[in-house]
Amino acid sequence: MPKKTPRAERFGLANILERIAPKIGAKIVLEPEWRIAGQITFRSGKRCYFRYNTLDLNPVGASDIAKDKDYAAYFMRRMGYPAIPGTTFFSDRWCSAIGSKKDTGAALRHAKKTGFPLIAKPNANSHGHNVFLVHNQREMKRALAHIFHEDKIALIQRPVTGRDYRVVVLDNEIISAYERIPLNVVGDGRSTIAQLLARKQKMFDKSGRDTRIRPDDPRILHKLARLKLTLRSIIPRGERVFLLDNSNLSSGGDAVDVTSEIHPAFKKIAIDLTRDMGLRLCGVDLMVEGDIREKPATYHIIEINAAPGLDHYVTTGLAQQKIVEDLYVKVLKSLSH
Repeated sequence: MPKKTPRAERFGLANILERIAPKIGAKIVLEPEWRIAGQITFRSGKRCYFRYNTLDLNPVGASDIAKDKDYAAYFMRRMGYPAIPGTTFFSDRWCSAIGSKKDTGAALRHAKKTGFPLIAKPNANSHGHNVFLVHNQREMKRALAHIFHEDKIALIQRPVTGRDYRVVVLDNEIISAYERIPLNVVGDGRSTIAQLLARKQKMFDKSGRDTRIRPDDPRILHKLARLKLTLRSIIPRGERVFLLDNSNLSSGGDAVDVTSEIHPAFKKIAIDLTRDMGLRLCGVDLMVEGDIREKPATYHIIEINAAPGLDHYVTTGLAQQKIVEDLYVKVLKSLSH
């Protein structure tokens, strides 16, 4: 497990809970080696537990459905929400174990029949890890190999376009909303893309953000190849180059806060969806054709997250730090009952 800087650790859930628990008279005990699992003891003597970003708030069944992108999308679509449909395929080893024919070969045949471009991603992973936009069979085969190296189920979907937003809901309240911009660099006319990425990494480190940019990430290299660029390319001054197709903050994306500007209709959509999926705390990821500040027209539900990590969002400013700390004070108060 990579070692975090002291400043980066400050924004992890465990450290946030340690800071705010005394406000409501609660005590936190952390497992000392990795400090990612903890016990919360309230004044009443009641105890709750957490691990990474998962707290004892959402029901287990609803949380498990939310973790499975394909199942979650099925139930969302059945209730009338515009979730992105997809088809799941399994690693060859898992196919052998369960007696399925939906192996890598079947996935490639499906992709050829459906047509490119397509999104290939793990069905149960998060943080944008191993999410690929593929344009041909060769890229699909390579993407599946990466996914099946770590996961046994891949989800293949048609891509949707628009602006990517995350809306975080707690019970019937919007806690935060922000637009997510994919990892990018802006040229200065002198530096290579590799040098610009190194500077961006230093910026992340200085702000306390524990994102690790991997210049050898195959998705970055594929994206550069499609743009006829390499890590040694020098970008003209002021020109912006996007290096990933997914917008997750954990992959190096940027956040633009829109919490106070989100249209009331989008607020209702996020709150209703959270409730309908049996959750109390939820990150709702939306792809909006237009602007979340305007009345909804065309939009899609990308996915939902029952344990929305806010450790990257919290590093984007003092206002965001207060939003996150206020959220977890409310969560602790709710857990204490």
